[in-house]
Amino acid sequence: MPYAVIPTSLPEVLILEPKVFGDARGFFFESFNARDFAHCTGLDVQFVQDNHSKSAKGVLRGLHYQIQHPQGKLVRVTHGEVFDVVVDLRRSSPTFGQWEGVVLSAENKRQLWVPPGFAHGFVVTSESAEFLYKTTDYYHPEFERSLLWSDPAVGIDWSLENEPLLAAKDKAAATLDSAEVFP
Repeated sequence: MPYAVIPTSLPEVLILEPKVFGDARGFFFESFNARDFAHCTGLDVQFVQDNHSKSAKGVLRGLHYQIQHPQGKLVRVTHGEVFDVVVDLRRSSPTFGQWEGVVLSAENKRQLWVPPGFAHGFVVTSESAEFLYKTTDYYHPEFERSLLWSDPAVGIDWSLENEPLLAAKDKAAATLDSAEVFP
């Protein structure tokens, strides 16, 4: 199989570790194969959009989600390193309000499956990072919401050395007790 699937503390959130073939010339791996993804994860999803961002060290993007047209995301880093975080926003879930964090880097080539119903964000820990994500639904800005990255009720340990660099929408994000969440 091209992936090793590693469970996390949030049962639906999965780390995928690809099988990498390397030698003195460099490396090769399949970053995505729909048939193998379905077989390894048990998920039957269709990706409709790919996104690519580049950010400098200390940039924190998130925690984002779409309240309508929720997106599943398969994320990875192609340059640099990030600390990637997901938060369960499904009120009926036994893990509602809990978070999971994973280091994703160009070096470890790990990917993270972020299911619909979860907020997602990351902070760049290297000098810069390029971040790719496949989504299961299109971006709908009118339904985008942000959960406050520093909400004490969630208690994410970002292990930051300095205050992160944030977009205005992320500075003004809602706390868990006031955020629109999923049933």
